[in-house]
Amino acid sequence: MSELVDRGGIRGFLHRPDGDIVGGVVFAHGAGGNSDSLLLRALAAGLAAEGFLVLRFDLPYRQRRPSGPPHPSKAAEDRAGIEAAIAEMRAFVPGSPVIAGGQSYGGRQTSMLLAEQPDLADGLLLTSYPLHPPGKPEKARTEHLPQLRTPTVVVHGSKDTFATTAEITAALDLIPAPTTLVEIDGGRHDLSPEKFPVVARTVEAVLRELPTGDR
Repeated sequence: MSELVDRGGIRGFLHRPDGDIVGGVVFAHGAGGNSDSLLLRALAAGLAAEGFLVLRFDLPYRQRRPSGPPHPSKAAEDRAGIEAAIAEMRAFVPGSPVIAGGQSYGGRQTSMLLAEQPDLADGLLLTSYPLHPPGKPEKARTEHLPQLRTPTVVVHGSKDTFATTAEITAALDLIPAPTTLVEIDGGRHDLSPEKFPVVARTVEAVLRELPTGDR
């Protein structure tokens, strides 16, 4: 079950675990989606089942309009929205670890934010990181990766046109923090959680590789 959150510039859905909370997760959507996308709903439910309080939320650009991609000139506002969501989660789970992340664009903006402010979150979860535009590997979005100090899990589909597995592996080598790559064989950019074991493998990696409270 989830409950609507709409206050202080944060709009999304909160998933509460049945038992004790082991940590918080805030998760943003991709450029063409919103907080109600299939992947976000599936991941939030899977993580909540393991004790996480999960907030899947709409980025500021999506709150301004219901469809269409983000504009590069407004990316800083989206990062500010992510920072606000992390602060909200810190208030929900004082003293517990908080993991931040997102799908594609949402994950990229979260990683850029944590490169600038490494103490904001205790772990980073990226699904379908958009390493470069499809067919343009020379335009790799890696400039900020050497500044990341946050333990990171990346979930990547083997057929994702935004990066090959080899390219993602090389990008993770730039991060001076523990990193884990979860490859979804046959997965494309949307990861299709209804077809592939995306949720189970993501949750397993989060529990194994990222900070959590007592279980």
